[in-house]
Amino acid sequence: MAGVGLLVSDLIISFMWVWSGTLNSIFVYNILGFGRHEPSGEVIKCMLSILVLFFFAFLGKITKGGAYNPLTVLADAISGDFRHFIFNVGARIPAQVIGSIIGVRLIIDTFPEVGLGPRLSVDIHRGALTEGFLTFTIVIISLGLAQKIPGNFFMKTWISSVSKLTLHILGSDLTGGCMNPASVMGWAFARGDHITKEHILVYWLAPIEATLLAVWIFRLVVRSPKEDKADMKSKSE
Repeated sequence: MAGVGLLVSDLIISFMWVWSGTLNSIFVYNILGFGRHEPSGEVIKCMLSILVLFFFAFLGKITKGGAYNPLTVLADAISGDFRHFIFNVGARIPAQVIGSIIGVRLIIDTFPEVGLGPRLSVDIHRGALTEGFLTFTIVIISLGLAQKIPGNFFMKTWISSVSKLTLHILGSDLTGGCMNPASVMGWAFARGDHITKEHILVYWLAPIEATLLAVWIFRLVVRSPKEDKADMKSKSE
């Protein structure tokens, strides 16, 4: 029963996530009237983005793990047993993709002027390296926050939000700086290019490989608190 609740949470949160970015842009550019790339408008948009990230972190907390990003689920799946891995990869990630596709479809029907989402503006290899690097960096940061600041929700969310926003800005002109295969899949599905080599390699394969590499390196370099305690106990004995 808990598993079903988590799947529903993933679907709804993913749906809300794709809407949040669109509503943020509409509020800043259409309602407040700022021009695109106007410094004041970009500052307000960044501030709202951080508030949105705090809101979704809170949703993840109250739903006991609900997420909108397959890479978050994948990083967690690697740390569990085989059954946990299969559930995360075989059920949670598809739920996130479905939520994103439904959300984007409704966005386009409601606000057709918003466009068709992030697109690759560089060659496929450079795009894959960009998304891979951005993903590797944010996964390392997230793993470090989870271990070094285990209980401080505000501090972890603040550091994570600013990091995600910074990395997004760095990659926005190249790939969209997405670091979220599910949300990109929603827009790509609406455009009809979700099975192209560019989409699969840049927005799925590269981020997944970067996530696996980040988790492996983090485990190799950083010892968990439980391992440190066990090592200290063995030495004392």
